[in-house]
Amino acid sequence: MIGYVTLGTDDIKRSAAFYDELLSLIGAKRFMEFETFVAWSAGEGTPGLSITRPFDGQAATAGNGTMIALQVDSPAKVDAMHAKALELGGRDEGKPGARSGSFYAAYFRDLDGNKLNAYCVGGD
Repeated sequence: MIGYVTLGTDDIKRSAAFYDELLSLIGAKRFMEFETFVAWSAGEGTPGLSITRPFDGQAATAGNGTMIALQVDSPAKVDAMHAKALELGGRDEGKPGARSGSFYAAYFRDLDGNKLNAYCVGGD
């Protein structure tokens, strides 16, 4: 149902470098790019993630209570995404681990304070 999600940033280059490395772990690549906007996708027909300078010209802010969930196919990829986010300067919001039944997740914030999680259900 979700086509894409857009996050605000005040530093396109810094944020794009963060997401280039982080999203490469799940096979996502840039598919659209302008001076104030960059978008990634893992392939045609899959949801995308984009960053942009806010249209109204005001400072970007992270939504309180907003979180973007990135589905991956294994706990090992959840672990790798969390570790890479922290390596790139992101902040820990919840170490990788089982949360409920077969739901395995890790939580982190990007360089602009946006909250994301990497998760899988089942997996190895």
